[in-house]
Amino acid sequence: MKSVEIQGTKRTTGETKATIKAVRNSGLVPCVLYGGEQPVHFTTPLTSFKLLIFTPDSYLVNLDVDGKKCQAVLQETQYHALTDELLHADFMQVVEDKAVVIEVPVKLTGTSAGVLAGGKLQVKLPKLKVKALPKNLPDFVTVDITNIGIGQSVKVGSLEAKGFEYVSSANSVVVTVRVTRAAAAEAAPAAGAPAAKAAAPAAAAAKAPAKK
Repeated sequence: MKSVEIQGTKRTTGETKATIKAVRNSGLVPCVLYGGEQPVHFTTPLTSFKLLIFTPDSYLVNLDVDGKKCQAVLQETQYHALTDELLHADFMQVVEDKAVVIEVPVKLTGTSAGVLAGGKLQVKLPKLKVKALPKNLPDFVTVDITNIGIGQSVKVGSLEAKGFEYVSSANSVVVTVRVTRAAAAEAAPAAGAPAAKAAAPAAAAAKAPAKK
């Protein structure tokens, strides 16, 4: 998996709302690193999150807090309800021999048969949760949509996994092709044709004069 570098400065715990607000006003984000012996409270510039939250990709984080380095994943973020400003971030430290859970993007390949027939492709889960050792974490999950027809879908349980496992429910729909009005209208005459053809002889027989 790709990685990104983030440098932070350790901060004291027990800060007041006023001091935390001052930190945010200076362009810094309060953060906490979990997974070690003790939680580490630190700040890092808002710009550090450019590749983490303003992108569909997923990354491991090479974190450096006052010279102490470790690898981590972004676990949770909090945003302002009105402005969507990033208020807080939690990181989880990872180690080589311990599995980690992270969300990775879904990458579609192929052209759906259902889309070619007039259906509309819908991605229900743009990201999936996976669990693996850090060295086995995938950059993305590939989903081949070539054989998906109208009304069909791909579920998590049908996807291949090499070196990792899916945490997302096996019954969760990743992508589907739904019927559009145009496709339904096109299919209606075709479906009605056999019935009309079968009804024609019966109608003709009914109109014919009875033999005496």
